[in-house]
Amino acid sequence: MDVMEAKVVHVSINRNWRDVYQFAAKPENMPLWASGLGGGLEPDDEDWVAHGPLGDVRVKFAPRNDLGVMDHVVTMESGLKVNNALRVVPNGDGSEVMFTVLKLPDTSEEQFIADSNWVLKDLNTLKKLLET
Repeated sequence: MDVMEAKVVHVSINRNWRDVYQFAAKPENMPLWASGLGGGLEPDDEDWVAHGPLGDVRVKFAPRNDLGVMDHVVTMESGLKVNNALRVVPNGDGSEVMFTVLKLPDTSEEQFIADSNWVLKDLNTLKKLLET
């Protein structure tokens, strides 16, 4: 597979990065801010299953860590595996949350922009949750 076009979408959150990581890395909390997961995540062995706008997807999260890495692999119903890089890092006394959006094969430029905007909306929801 060729290298895909990528865009890093990020927001600054006025909250300690460890607090942001502790909240955001819990699969149980993700439906509160990650709208692509629909009604939530259900544990299934070491993975999680989401029933949402993308259909039923399987999600495998990176192990909990001290680096703020929340990467996860999403396996679509078609079998396509999408590697999602999601990180939280210190930014002064607050944090920066970054998600790398990849332009998948056969994705139009308009859909890539829409996907990036969707991620930004979700990250802003996370920001609102953690700053209030």
